[in-house]
Amino acid sequence: MVQENEFSKVGQEPKLNEQIQRRLDMFEQRLDNIDSMLTAVVQRVMSQPIALNLTCSKCGHNIEIALVAVQKPTK
Repeated sequence: MVQENEFSKVGQEPKLNEQIQRRLDMFEQRLDNIDSMLTAVVQRVMSQPIALNLTCSKCGHNIEIALVAVQKPTK
């Protein structure tokens, strides 16, 4: 009985390897998509100043955070 179970597991290895490879490919595609989205967002942010206005929950004061960036000129 033990030998039969070992042989059945050996026959499943290529199927498992294909599934793992397919999942790794899908994961790589997702990471590439996230990278593309983040790159697009950063390019937009770097082209113009951004100001965040927050209100302190404890004291009620307004806090302004300004992000100013300058794009390098491209040739």
